[in-house]
Amino acid sequence: MDLRLPGRPWLRSRRPRRTLAAAAAVVVLAGAGTWTAVASDDAPPVRRADRVMTTGDGVRIDTSFFTAGPDGRRPAVLLGHGFGGSKEDVREQAEGLARDGYAVLTWSARGFGGSTGKIGLNDPEGEVADVSRLIDWLAGRPEVRLDKAGDPRVGIAGNSYGGAIALLGAGHDDRVDAIAPAITYFDLADALFPGGVFKKLWAGAFVTSGGGCARFEPDLCAMYERVAESGVPDDRARALLEARSPSAVADRIDVPTLLMQGQTDSLFPLGQADAAARAVRANGAPVKVDWLAGGHDGGDPETDRLHGRVRAWFDRYLKGDKNADTGPAFRVTRTGGVDSTDGRAQLRGASADSYPGLSGGTRSVPLAGREQRFANPAGANPPAVSALPGIGGSGGLSQLSSLGVGVSLDFPGQHARFDSAPVARDLRVTGSPTVTVRVRSTSDDAVLFAKVYDVGPDGRQQVLPSQLVTPVRVEGARAGKDVRLTLPAVDHEVRKGHRLRLVLASTDLGYASPAAPATYSVALKSDLAVPTAPGVGTAAAPLPAWVVWLPVAGAVIALALLLTGRRRTAAPAPDPDLADVPLQITGLSKRYARSADRYAVRELSFRVEKGQVLGLLGPNGAGKTTTLRMLMGLIKPDDGEIRVFGHAVRPGAPVLSRVGAFVEGAGFLPHLSGRENLELYWAATGRPPGDAHLEEALEIAGLGDALARAVRTYSQGMRQRLAIAQAMLGLPDLLILDEPTNGLDPPQIREMREVMIRYAAAGRTVIVSSHLLAEVEQSCTHLVVMDRGRLVQAGPVHEIIGSGDTLLVGTVTPVEEPVAEKVAALPGIASAVRTDEGLLVRLDADGTAPRLIAELVRLEVPVTSVGPHRRLEDAFLTLIGGSA
Repeated sequence: MDLRLPGRPWLRSRRPRRTLAAAAAVVVLAGAGTWTAVASDDAPPVRRADRVMTTGDGVRIDTSFFTAGPDGRRPAVLLGHGFGGSKEDVREQAEGLARDGYAVLTWSARGFGGSTGKIGLNDPEGEVADVSRLIDWLAGRPEVRLDKAGDPRVGIAGNSYGGAIALLGAGHDDRVDAIAPAITYFDLADALFPGGVFKKLWAGAFVTSGGGCARFEPDLCAMYERVAESGVPDDRARALLEARSPSAVADRIDVPTLLMQGQTDSLFPLGQADAAARAVRANGAPVKVDWLAGGHDGGDPETDRLHGRVRAWFDRYLKGDKNADTGPAFRVTRTGGVDSTDGRAQLRGASADSYPGLSGGTRSVPLAGREQRFANPAGANPPAVSALPGIGGSGGLSQLSSLGVGVSLDFPGQHARFDSAPVARDLRVTGSPTVTVRVRSTSDDAVLFAKVYDVGPDGRQQVLPSQLVTPVRVEGARAGKDVRLTLPAVDHEVRKGHRLRLVLASTDLGYASPAAPATYSVALKSDLAVPTAPGVGTAAAPLPAWVVWLPVAGAVIALALLLTGRRRTAAPAPDPDLADVPLQITGLSKRYARSADRYAVRELSFRVEKGQVLGLLGPNGAGKTTTLRMLMGLIKPDDGEIRVFGHAVRPGAPVLSRVGAFVEGAGFLPHLSGRENLELYWAATGRPPGDAHLEEALEIAGLGDALARAVRTYSQGMRQRLAIAQAMLGLPDLLILDEPTNGLDPPQIREMREVMIRYAAAGRTVIVSSHLLAEVEQSCTHLVVMDRGRLVQAGPVHEIIGSGDTLLVGTVTPVEEPVAEKVAALPGIASAVRTDEGLLVRLDADGTAPRLIAELVRLEVPVTSVGPHRRLEDAFLTLIGGSA
């Protein structure tokens, strides 16, 4: 009897392989374990059982087993954690997968969390053998579906260290059916010794986060100490790491593989995923590649989106759901602009029907420059600065880079540079540029760090995409040698008029360079070959597939139109000078009932223009909601006036048809379908069906076939999508949102933010009242601050917050006052003040972020983050004093 899942033909050609579990000692799960239930408002509770697995070599592995829903067999998923973490780091994802119908097993790897043993960096005889033992245990569970006796239907997912164990598990154990590794390595030796150069900062971070060298297997500890002392990786070190890498079993990884790799990642760059993709494809298995915005150096990890892709991947290849949308063959997250309020990149996806690799659509870009000589200084000091492990993790370097601030630093006399002419049109680089250079050295070997900058039209501002460099050790350089350099893989747009700049530096803070002084000479031997991946297309600023509670208060307005239509009084004539102004409020006042001198709103005036996202802020009782109710025509002001596109607002005023509003949650008739609810709502407004823009609204909803189902069958997220469609019916020119993010989790809030920004970008206007200052800061272009019914301040966000010339430097330990004084005395520094987080440094006109970082490194300040310090909260509290 063939128990293989239909539609998985690649399994029929998979070669038998040795299963580590067959040679493993007996596995014992100590005790009956501890069962707990995890509560949920809208899903069955998750059952969790904590147990300890004892291996044949005496190591104890701490595990947790998650299930939910009715009894019965279901596919299983193993979830691995990142290096330095534990099983608790993946608990939330485990619970989500359990609710989606999987039996999920998490565990703490050897040496981490509650598990014992030495850290083996995914040793085939240690951590990888443990995976096979865990699969053995799953095969005996009544909750787990079997393909045959002893062979459970099982997938493996995880990030970083956990991602590598997914690849290794598939390569060593034939029972693994699908994997979804993220931001991980394919060849650990290549990751830590790229181009034959020791990646010293990241290697040190590994040892530190692992608890020190003594916590590792003895041969790994000895290897690290040997290479760290010499600064040169030897053949024994490389062989040791290669044996623990998925590349060692590349020809055996033949299961469906979803590879998710970070673009801001100097530890495991995109080339690692590319090598894995080529290997899996060569074995005939399905493979898809996703380049996310974040990585080990920071940026947006896109956690919810990736968890959704993993779930769909397992639905297709573990549950056998052929309708599961596993996404495009290749997807890359791109920056769709920069939010002027906080400098964060606005993200959207680009995709292709096939994976382009790192060299597709190559375009030749000529570089200019004579042969150049530069020095490798004694002790390789001072080093150039590119990425700093740990700093990017809080968003520091990646945040500054997204602001267009060059944060890399190359010292004069320690690098060569070659520039292109200004590009004639926008150039999208997707992949790894290549170039050939001639290298000579006064020493036998030369170590160079190659990077390509995006240089602005003024020639001064330069940005290093993703803060990535390519190190290379050139042996036999004394006689001169041609070297083909493969630059870091990136996805970056070079704007028209910008130049590409190739830099070869002799030092880099993250790597070990020769301590002996030497002089290098570099000359160009070829043009720069730039991959463009022409088949990758970016969606035209799509709205998210689902967001959160958007308006139905338009329904209230519609009822007001119907009920008060016969009682309208003569309104003031329209003001033609304001015909294109979405909103102008002049001298607006509203007294409390039965009070002649107590005001909810008093003498309020402000103006809103097209394309703005205006944040209405103020403490409780400031008059925000009263103002919005007057704006929507729900209550009448006592004094002053409100004009929308030049028309005075009154209850039932025709101009209110151009206003959409959200005050409370969306209300739908549960027995009607989603489409019927929208059609009924629009009919209640009395406006022609052709004005509804129904198809555009349905596209926003993204509900597909569910539109024909009764709303009572909808999940909470589906109701939210339907609320978006209802709010956008008629595409109102002015959209009013009162506390739209109440009760939402961070991913939902982020998607709400994108909706507001993109809606306004089309020339419409959004007014949002919210108490979440950080969210307003990221979403809004302009602010109106109210207190006790009065206007306190109005204007662009950046003007209210400040100029943004202040940086917050996070540190591991508090900074002592003498160190702060030294920083304050540096050139280009106006002031440096100690804070609980570290230092608040204000730059003067000559100060730059790169110089500050270099000086902090020189002063041995234990930096963990560097980022712009522009907080709306500080400005808000300053404006309203003690009213909040």
